[in-house]
Amino acid sequence: MDKITTCLWFDSQAEEAAKFYTLVFKDSRITNTSYYGEAGYEIHGREAGSVMTVDFELNGNSFQALNGGPHFKFNEALSLVINCEDQKEIDYYWEKLSADPKAEQCGWLKDKYGVSWQVVPQGIGEMMDGVATENTERMMEALLKMKKLNIDELRKAYKGKS
Repeated sequence: MDKITTCLWFDSQAEEAAKFYTLVFKDSRITNTSYYGEAGYEIHGREAGSVMTVDFELNGNSFQALNGGPHFKFNEALSLVINCEDQKEIDYYWEKLSADPKAEQCGWLKDKYGVSWQVVPQGIGEMMDGVATENTERMMEALLKMKKLNIDELRKAYKGKS
């Protein structure tokens, strides 16, 4: 069991979202589903037998989806980062997850549930690491103009090639 598990609060789409995410991410699975009982109805207002939580794994990372009601909404203050091996993988996740073109910027997107994701190339941290250099500044200028990140364009900018 992981020491830390990310819990995602949904109104009533926990099971639907968990199924969707486990289809998008390879090597993923639903591990448990729990249901509301009679106890606590006056607090949670959920019908007995309806889905309360769905535990699932995405590429070995543990998550829990909770049907907690409409009280809270997702926002960009929390995002999930997908470190992609190549442009093909960036394109794949972008196509599968992006549901709000207005929310796309600098490798960030929002899915159909409102969850924010960063779809980034592995190694981008090395191009941004440490003190800002001329290379880093060029790469950041290129990145800030992008919605979906383009690895080749970022590398070219970093190396100073047009």
